[in-house]
Amino acid sequence: MVGNMEVSVRRKLSDNLKRIRERMAAACERRGRRPEEVRLVAVTKTVEVDVVRSAIEAGLLDLGESRVQELIRRAGMIREHLNRRRSMERTDAPADPRWHMVGHLQRNKVRMLLPWVEYIHSLDSLRLAVEISEEAVRINRVIPVLMEVNVSGEKSKFGLAVGAVPHLAENIRTLPGIRIIGLMTMAPYSENPEDARPHFARLREVFEDMRAERILGPEFRELSMGMSGDFEVAIEEGATMVRVGTALFEGVQ
Repeated sequence: MVGNMEVSVRRKLSDNLKRIRERMAAACERRGRRPEEVRLVAVTKTVEVDVVRSAIEAGLLDLGESRVQELIRRAGMIREHLNRRRSMERTDAPADPRWHMVGHLQRNKVRMLLPWVEYIHSLDSLRLAVEISEEAVRINRVIPVLMEVNVSGEKSKFGLAVGAVPHLAENIRTLPGIRIIGLMTMAPYSENPEDARPHFARLREVFEDMRAERILGPEFRELSMGMSGDFEVAIEEGATMVRVGTALFEGVQ
C-alpha cells in the first residue's frame, strides 16, 4: 500500500510539474525569453518530508522554506536520506538540493540557518546584513542574498521601502561573506493575477536602475517574484526566480 501511495504521489507531482513548466515556458515565449532563464523554487512548507523527497526525485533541486527551524529540520532529514543512499552505493541518488530561505529572517536565527541554506531571499536591514556577514566569515562561506522590497507599501509585509534599496545596497556591498545577487518582492494577494503586474514592473524598474548605476557588480542579476497565483505575470515582467508551492503540490497529499 505504501508503495502504491508513493507511486501515486510521484505521478501527481510529475503531472503538476509538467503543467507548471509548460505555463512558465509559455510566459517566457510571450516576452521573447528562454525558459532556462527562470528558476523554479519549490516552496515545500505545506507538505511532508516524504513528498519533498519525491520532489527531489522529480528533479526539483531548488527548495524554499519560510521558517528557519522547518528548513533546518527538512534539510537535515533530506541530507541523511541521500547520504544513506550513497553509502549503499546507489547510483540513482539525486544531487543535494539547494535550500532557499524565502521568509522573514530574524538576526538571532542566522547562526543556525547558514550551514543549511544556499540563498536568502529576505534581507531587509543593515543589521541583518552585518549578522549574516559576520557568521558567514566565521564558517568560511559567502552567502548569496536578495534584498526584500515592500513595493506595495503594505504595513503587514516585511521588506525595504523602494527608496531605501540603493542606499542599503551601497552600505552592504563591501561586507565580507555576503553577496547581493538581486531583489525580491511579494505582491498583495488578489484573485486576479493582473493586479500583481504593477508591483512586479516597479521592482524590475528599481532593479534596472541599480544595474544601470552599477551600484553592484555583474552578480546582481536575480529577480525573485511570483508565486502560485501570479508567477506567469512575474515571468512576463522579468522574474528570474518564481516561488511556487500550492500549484505544485496541489492534490499530492
